[in-house]
Amino acid sequence: MNILLISGSASHNSGNFYLLKAIADSWEGQHEVSVFQGLADFPLFSPARLEEGTPIKLETLKQQIKAADLIVISTPEYSHNIPAVLKNLFEWCTASGEFAEKKVLAITLTPKEPRGEHAMRALLPTLKTLKAKVLAQLPLYKSEMEIKDQVVILPKEIKEGLNTFLEMGN
Repeated sequence: MNILLISGSASHNSGNFYLLKAIADSWEGQHEVSVFQGLADFPLFSPARLEEGTPIKLETLKQQIKAADLIVISTPEYSHNIPAVLKNLFEWCTASGEFAEKKVLAITLTPKEPRGEHAMRALLPTLKTLKAKVLAQLPLYKSEMEIKDQVVILPKEIKEGLNTFLEMGN
């Protein structure tokens, strides 16, 4: 299975990216897995920009989305919402439809409960608008995992939950 993991954070050095790297490492060897970070590098969407053409790096990501059998999106919560960079990606993909019929696992990663609830409430209807098939939503908290030198160590129960989700995605 071809799995694309997308960090919804505006930071290149985010916990969401390191979480996705840990997930990718746990699935490595079983599936083709890639992690994307760098949404902050994309220009702000506007309909006029469509006439100029899609930037190459963004077009590459859109092709990865199209090719993926499963997409995992992990996002922090900024001001009770998803980060603007993630919303920007969705806006770039609205008319072109890359997320249509794609199986998605929606993850929020925040420091502790109950943070992340607002981000998830913003993320799910957006994915529905894009016609993605959200198979599951997973709120995760940094307080539940060990992070050493920018390496996330996934607890056994989170690994098991992710593997159960992976089976759903097949």
